[in-house]
Amino acid sequence: MSTTTVAKLQTPAVPPVVHTAAMLWLAAVAFGAFEAVLMIGKLLYEGTPVLDLLPQAGFRLAVFAGAVFLALKLKGGANWARWTLAGTLGVFGTLSLVMEPIQYLLAGGSITGAMAGADAMTWAFAASRTLHVLAVLGGVALMFQPRANAFFRSA
Repeated sequence: MSTTTVAKLQTPAVPPVVHTAAMLWLAAVAFGAFEAVLMIGKLLYEGTPVLDLLPQAGFRLAVFAGAVFLALKLKGGANWARWTLAGTLGVFGTLSLVMEPIQYLLAGGSITGAMAGADAMTWAFAASRTLHVLAVLGGVALMFQPRANAFFRSA
């Protein structure tokens, strides 16, 4: 009687830091989708024709789909997904999220003035945007922790 040994390919377990980073990216997508719904709803309420919103909505949908894809690949150990997330959404995405408030402040606006004139929609949007930015920054930071680096080297 002969026995045959088959070598199993061991895939390294996903460390909690990478799992959390992927979940933060998915949370960022959820916050971004919420912001898009608020924005589109507001524009529709103000009378913007639906056809005028389609290009922007389509672009956002493509970005969200790409981010979900990359977050799932990140969790699977794809180092290229880590660098793509960091470079595209971590850098340029973050800039797109903070550019409007920075321009407002540079133009002489104040946080106090913005808060005083804020309605419920503005507060919901600001809260979501803040959580969105924090999720992106947290995801980027966790993707490059030492345990994450070791995981991506071994994957």
